[in-house]
Amino acid sequence: MPGFFRRLFAPRWQHPDTQVRYQAVAHLDPSRPEHRQALETLCLDDDPSIRLAAVDKLEEPGRLWQLVEQRQDNPELYQRLADLISGRAGNLELPQRLKFVEEFSDRKLLSAIALQGDNQQLRLSAVARLDQEVDLIQQACDNSIAVVRHAAASRVTSEAGLHQLAQKARRDRQVMRQARERLGRLRADAASLNAERERREALLVKLEAQARAPWEPLYAGRYRHMAREWNALEDMADAGQERRYQDACQRCRKVIADHEAREHAHVETNRRREQATKARESLLDTLEESIAGLPKGDRLTAQDIASLRSQKRLMANRWQTLSDLHVTDEVLRARYDAVLADYDLVLTAWERFDAEAPRIERALAERDRARLAACLETCQWPDELPLPPLLNRAQRELAGSDGPEGNGLDSRLARFGEDLIQLERLLDRGAFKGASRLHQSLRHRAESLPESALLPHQAALKRLGAQLAELRDWRGFVAAPKREQLCQAIDELAEDTSQPDTELDRRHRQLIRDWKALGDAAANRELSERFRAASDRLHERLAPWREQLNVDRAHNLEARIALCEQLEALLESPAENADPDALRRIRDHAREEWSRHSPVPRDQSEAIGRRFGRIRHTLQGLIDQRAREVADAKQKLIEETRALLERQMPPTVRADEAKALQQRWRELGRAPRGEEQSLWREFRELCDRIFAVRDAQRDDRSQRVRERLEEMQTLIDRLDAWQPTCHADRKVLGQAMDQAAALEPLPPGRRTEGMLRRWSGIVRARRERLTRLAVAEEVQRWQAFRSLLDAHLSADAKLAEQGIAETVIPADTLSLPEDMRDAHEQRNAARCRPPATDEIAEQLARLRVHLSLLAMGRTSQQDEPLRLAIQVERLNEGLGRELNRAEEVRAVLRNLLATGPVSPQQWEREVGELDVLLTRLTHLPPP
Repeated sequence: MPGFFRRLFAPRWQHPDTQVRYQAVAHLDPSRPEHRQALETLCLDDDPSIRLAAVDKLEEPGRLWQLVEQRQDNPELYQRLADLISGRAGNLELPQRLKFVEEFSDRKLLSAIALQGDNQQLRLSAVARLDQEVDLIQQACDNSIAVVRHAAASRVTSEAGLHQLAQKARRDRQVMRQARERLGRLRADAASLNAERERREALLVKLEAQARAPWEPLYAGRYRHMAREWNALEDMADAGQERRYQDACQRCRKVIADHEAREHAHVETNRRREQATKARESLLDTLEESIAGLPKGDRLTAQDIASLRSQKRLMANRWQTLSDLHVTDEVLRARYDAVLADYDLVLTAWERFDAEAPRIERALAERDRARLAACLETCQWPDELPLPPLLNRAQRELAGSDGPEGNGLDSRLARFGEDLIQLERLLDRGAFKGASRLHQSLRHRAESLPESALLPHQAALKRLGAQLAELRDWRGFVAAPKREQLCQAIDELAEDTSQPDTELDRRHRQLIRDWKALGDAAANRELSERFRAASDRLHERLAPWREQLNVDRAHNLEARIALCEQLEALLESPAENADPDALRRIRDHAREEWSRHSPVPRDQSEAIGRRFGRIRHTLQGLIDQRAREVADAKQKLIEETRALLERQMPPTVRADEAKALQQRWRELGRAPRGEEQSLWREFRELCDRIFAVRDAQRDDRSQRVRERLEEMQTLIDRLDAWQPTCHADRKVLGQAMDQAAALEPLPPGRRTEGMLRRWSGIVRARRERLTRLAVAEEVQRWQAFRSLLDAHLSADAKLAEQGIAETVIPADTLSLPEDMRDAHEQRNAARCRPPATDEIAEQLARLRVHLSLLAMGRTSQQDEPLRLAIQVERLNEGLGRELNRAEEVRAVLRNLLATGPVSPQQWEREVGELDVLLTRLTHLPPP
């Protein structure tokens, strides 16, 4: 029962029966809220007919849209919304409908409004809300309003969309043309972008090749030029190209940095060479001053000679070290040889004196003048050097005294006092050896002097003797533990087997130097034998290593000699066009080889060092000479480049010659370090000016090319928009073709190809239209002669019926051209002597078939032989000239006027098809 009462008392629009609900819709009033709510519920009913009846009673688009959002698969709601907003149903005002369009975003609804709207603004608003190209293409192709089609087409931007629009927009040729033009521009832009990418790729390949190339004078400039070209490109590089570009730039910068480092090293080498030269000069100055200062002294002592030897030894070692690193200047070499000669003179004289010193002392002690004179003769002491004290005494002894004996005793006592003062000085300085020898000499001389005369000096002699003994004891006290330490150290070194031979030899030599430095202080036989025994064991242990070292030194000496011989052979006959860079590499390689083959035997190291120094000096002179020649050659190239810049010639030819000059520049090598950069800057500036002129011309040419392309595009657009209306308009086409010929040649490219294809199609279409216009004008002129033809046909009929040959006279108002007048007279003459009926029928059929060929009409099977014959005649007549359809039509119509007499039956059979063909000839192609 509850279900029954619910069905009984429920509203009819909620009835389970579909028919009842459908009938209930008609009784619902949408102005009443409860009925409107029922209608909205029925809009979502499962039955389509109920939904359709319900939505037809609702006119509120906002509420309908809410219902659509509740149920998307409701076509009745979509259609009702579209009808209400498009104005096909309901009474909504236009502003209200425009507001609803601005609020909606459903593609399906907006497309329906754009297609069905009753107002152009409404459709444009709906199209503006569409954002899918598929919908825009549909509107551009199917919309009935041209403005809406154009608005939709203007928003299609993709290549696929434009291609689809150009194929489907048959309804609007302007939309199709604009789509084709935009598609062409898009493809041209894509081609331009592709070309830009190809240029970027080509530039990237060149930059990568530059990164792999070795350094040369144009390397940095070429890299900077390519970097500027890369930055000047308009399109953006992709990630791969950017990564390759950065890698190539990094390698190029590394090559440049390495070269700059080498240049810096070269500068540093020159600086060190200058420092070495200054060091050599300082060493020479010191030794020269020491040797020059010897004659200025009162006497020459062993200390002076020891100091001179130390300075010479220091200078020789330092000189050899510097010679191994840097070539010695010839002037410094000459000074070095001169100072060594002076040193050898002094040292030789001292060695002779040192060898004769014991005999001189004994001769002085024994007062043996003859032996003393012989010793002085053997010494051969140079006159420019001051005498040593012993020689001075000997010469005074030989000279004697011409006065009384007391004067000689006073002189000896004076010299004895001076030597005491000198002994005190030596003791104050701690010079034990010199003081010991001088003290022994004073003791011997004191024995030969009278005690009374020597009494003032006895106290001083004893005091100084005590100081000497104290110094001896102190040296022994200090040297004793040192000797113990040295003996212990050399014993440990002799027992140590873990150290390499090189380190063992170094420490052995150091211990020997320390032992000798102690002299005779605290010396005893036991320690001396112990030290000597340990040293002998080390010598025996190092004997094989020393032998191998001697062998290596011999090999190194041979290698250095061979290196010197090779370099001397090279310097004896150098190539006239020797590359200074190659010579520099030879010099650097020789220096490396020289350093690698070290050490050499000591007795020959100085000689071979001097030989190599002279060779290096000569080689450097050859390098400087060749570099000077290269600098002169590059200066000539600069002058040629400057003359080339001033010469009147095409910029491209000038740029090619500049490239040839750059190639010659690279082949020359490097000038001297100080001049290479300045020459290169001047040469590069001139080349940059040449290339700037060429680039400016290229830019002007590109601008002119772009201007020609734009002019050609404008001409194409103008001719495309122009449609001839009469045959006389062929002058406009001729002028346009002359303008196009004046713009040629156009630059090659896809854009040019597309423009030329479009131009050819437009010209072909306009020529076809002009030809059809000429034919139509001939047919229209023929219509003016139709009255004359009708008169001839009437005369022909009278001839056939009555046998009377009547002459037709044209009206006064009819102006007949010459050819038509001849045809008219021929027709009148034919009635006087009529040809056979079959011949006239064949002539009419021939004219009909000919006219059908011209009108592109069909011919029957029986007329096929005539068609073939006419085509052969047309080909024969057209040899050597272009066939003119208007002239052919005029000739056919002229022959039609001249053919006769024609019976009414014959004319009745042909006139219908002739009129159809003439009408077809007057049809013009669509614009």
